[in-house]
Amino acid sequence: MTLTFPMPAESESAPLVRPERIGMLLAGSDPQGQQRIDVEAVAETGSTNVDLMQRLSSLQRPLLLVADRQTAGRGRAGRPWRAAPEDSLTFSLAWRLQRPMHALLGLPLAVGVALAEALEVFGIRPQLKWPNDVLRDGAKLAGVLIETAADGRQGNATWAVIGIGLNLAVPPGLEDELQRAIGAAPELQKPPRETVLAIIASALAGVLEEFEARGFGAFVKRWEAFHAYAGRAVKIVENGRVLQEGTALGVDMMGRFLMDTEAGQVEILAGDVSLRLQET
Repeated sequence: MTLTFPMPAESESAPLVRPERIGMLLAGSDPQGQQRIDVEAVAETGSTNVDLMQRLSSLQRPLLLVADRQTAGRGRAGRPWRAAPEDSLTFSLAWRLQRPMHALLGLPLAVGVALAEALEVFGIRPQLKWPNDVLRDGAKLAGVLIETAADGRQGNATWAVIGIGLNLAVPPGLEDELQRAIGAAPELQKPPRETVLAIIASALAGVLEEFEARGFGAFVKRWEAFHAYAGRAVKIVENGRVLQEGTALGVDMMGRFLMDTEAGQVEILAGDVSLRLQET
């Protein structure tokens, strides 16, 4: 399915997105109604992921929840996500997959593909860092946190709540405070936020439908096309301890990270480990 959206030349960003506008854009991109997504927006909440996880038993179809500000936003391993309304987009999508939980290997990587391909619509050249970061020029532009729960109404179905934080600008002093570079996409401040969110939500819907039908194997080449560290010397770190060192290869059909080490090729499963360049 090919989706197109109007791209206004410029517009002022509203402090709170209009969910009905996002819904209209999604409906216009999918006239046959195959990607029906409910949309809600709030000015502030603790965490859109937490909000949606608490509502799963009452949801009838996918729900996109957008928040201007999250006071308790989280990344992997519970790390806080720092974001201000004018500098970021923070949102979560609850989506029911007709797959049991054990058949969701590689889902975070597939979501990364969706986000990267959506950003390309705006002329941005993103990179993907295994397992769930989106980079720009080597700096973190967006993060993804996926939480899952079995659907009690359907034995083999699983709800996935996909939380995304996307930097539009870098607040003054934040890079010095964190002592690392931060990626940003100021291009996304020009079109209405509703347009940006609709394009991302539509890309996610398409990828999730394909993942449900085919698994991550259908996305290996697409992920590797954005691979940030392909062919570079990398290390796998856990709690400050280096577990593996070698050359980054790619990913396999289960979403495992492939490395060429002195002992041969190894596969790394996503867990509480970090992938880093060896020079860092």
